[in-house]
Amino acid sequence: MNEKNDKVSADKPVFNEGKQYHIECKPGDLQGPVLLPGDPDRAKKIAETWDEHKLVAAHRQYNSYTGKIKGAPISVTSTGIGTPACEIAVTELLNIGCDTFIRVGSCGAIQDGIELGDMIINTGAVKMEGSSPFYVHANFPAIANYEIVLALIEACEDLGYTYHLGIAASTSSFYLGQGRPGFQDYKISKTDAIVPDLQKMGVLNFEMEASHIFTLSQIFNARAGAICTVYANRVTNEFGVKGEKEAIKAASFAVKILSEMDEEKQRKQKKYWYRKID
Repeated sequence: MNEKNDKVSADKPVFNEGKQYHIECKPGDLQGPVLLPGDPDRAKKIAETWDEHKLVAAHRQYNSYTGKIKGAPISVTSTGIGTPACEIAVTELLNIGCDTFIRVGSCGAIQDGIELGDMIINTGAVKMEGSSPFYVHANFPAIANYEIVLALIEACEDLGYTYHLGIAASTSSFYLGQGRPGFQDYKISKTDAIVPDLQKMGVLNFEMEASHIFTLSQIFNARAGAICTVYANRVTNEFGVKGEKEAIKAASFAVKILSEMDEEKQRKQKKYWYRKID
């Protein structure tokens, strides 16, 4: 029986029964789509809203729970901040058989008409992070799965939440990489151009993980999407912790909707879901 003090492959640090080194989960531990918050505390908050849940593992920043919502299986694993930590989580989740992911996060809006606490459902992301280039060429698109986008839209509509649909910019930097000044107001020449350039391109928001989650999911035939609540409004220069409960509720509700979509596809023997499938 392999334990963490035993020797295993350095290329693939996997222990007894396929338990992954970082997330400490093995095949079968997590059921259903996996919600991906960055914050370990948010993972706990998410799980506590379900009809039933149990803690599966807690190691470093990777806290995992599994349970059910309205009869549908659902799980959550926190990823930590940024794509390097997120790469570990998603890779190890793929290793244990997970194939559907929804990022549940916070973000900074950069377009007019978006308020603190609004939901942003991202259809794709600009890869301004350092992990995806190790997997794909620079011009490879980072796109959300359409079924998850539709499920998130339906969830927000049913719950009465204000939401916006569009492209994110996923960065590896919270400060200068998002056009903010750093320590002692440090900037370089390109810092001030980041926000206006992205605004001209129609990008809605900054966040720090979605593009790599989308990229990995596209490569490995998984489904991925993202919903973020707006904590920062870069147009009005306001910041406030608002909408976390709504983002959690919408993401969990979307899992139930996805479950219904998948059941319908299976019943009708269809590969892709679409309205009026009969």
